Amino acid sequence: MRSIQASKVVDAVEKLCCTAASVLPCDVRTGIDKALKEETSAVASGILGQILENIELAERNGDPLCQDTGFSVFFVKLGREVLVEGGDLNSAIAEGVARGHINGYLRKSIVRDPLDRTTNTGDNTPPVIWLELAPGDRLEIIYAPKGGGSENMSRIAMMKPTDSAEAVEDFIVDSVIEAGGNPCPPVIVGVGIGGTFEKCAFLAKKALLREIGSRNESGFYSAIEQRLLARINETGIGPMGLGGRTTALEVFIEVHPCHIASLPVAVNMNCHCARHGKVVL
Repeated sequence: MRSIQASKVVDAVEKLCCTAASVLPCDVRTGIDKALKEETSAVASGILGQILENIELAERNGDPLCQDTGFSVFFVKLGREVLVEGGDLNSAIAEGVARGHINGYLRKSIVRDPLDRTTNTGDNTPPVIWLELAPGDRLEIIYAPKGGGSENMSRIAMMKPTDSAEAVEDFIVDSVIEAGGNPCPPVIVGVGIGGTFEKCAFLAKKALLREIGSRNESGFYSAIEQRLLARINETGIGPMGLGGRTTALEVFIEVHPCHIASLPVAVNMNCHCARHGKVVL
């Protein structure tokens, strides 16, 4: 059994919050740069150029990439041979979020009650934590702050089990069209298919963590990902919804077995500021 002090978790999460706010992952930056080279619209090219300039300035100055520093979402793998000592794991993550947002001067975006919206929690807590037990003696923490604009464009459909793959594709494309410029395109589109109502939504969000350019291991779903990406970019929504050929940087699909009477499908989008970071303790 390997011991990890809760204080180390707090420190790691605090650093993750600050770093992810100002440094975009290399694959996202490369994807935007590639889109700029392929864009034919002058307006769209100008917007993509400004996005790249913002990325460079944020990293250089340590400033947030976006004023919306997001809801703090964590995907955690806890090795079965790991013992967190000196505190509770969930509490340590929450404390790290609080310190990161207070010490890093990041915007606090969480209201204490969803209907009585008069009180802010003041430190961007509580976070959403998805915990998975795994073999081994490591603790992996992935932080994915989720902005409100893109999150609000989420869609879920309990489709008929007799619906075709084409009908599923149409729902996904229609979701992006309905979102328009609201999620600050170019977007990354995460799709969950199968499981239950909540499982497919989880898969859609987790799909957003995949590296741009990666494909589903299944040739069938890989082909759908590529077809959807082409269809979405043919809509002409373009960067920030102002027209162009770059509406999405990527489409990622994750699937799970489902009940014979069900076909749940979820769509979760990330804006071009697709922030996330990982630490392994």
